[in-house]
Amino acid sequence: MPFVIRPAVRADFDAAEEVEREADRLFAERFEASDWPPPEAAAERAAQPGFLLVGEEDGVVVGFAHVLEIAGIAHLEQVAVLPRCARRGYGRMLVEAAKAAASAHGHGELTLRTYADVPWNAPFYATCGFAVSEPVTPFLKSLVDVEESLGLMRHGARVQMTALL
Repeated sequence: MPFVIRPAVRADFDAAEEVEREADRLFAERFEASDWPPPEAAAERAAQPGFLLVGEEDGVVVGFAHVLEIAGIAHLEQVAVLPRCARRGYGRMLVEAAKAAASAHGHGELTLRTYADVPWNAPFYATCGFAVSEPVTPFLKSLVDVEESLGLMRHGARVQMTALL
């Protein structure tokens, strides 16, 4: 069965949380971080403004893209794919679907924040049409504060990237 991307329904939220938990293990291992922040709770993710797309393989959720829509900005908050499903193009397909959905919602660009030097982060997003940009709005600047409060910067440089839609 092919990889299918669709809008998430409530029944997908726990699966998305588990996908994030497993995908985050790659970061924890790379950074040798025993205190990596836990994934966002499914109920919290569902309560945020924006949309969640899930990717299914054989009817099982194996990835997701979460886009926040706040203060007129579309922000790709998270893309995650189960490590056992990596290297199949699913992450790229989820990013492209998120870009298309953000455009359909009337946005002219999509932002994200990521690690500058992790191969499956900024270098990957650059191949998806994102370029390094500066956070200029209060919302985008607040994301830097959130990352600092979570201690993400101690693992490497973080950057904002933007894709025109």
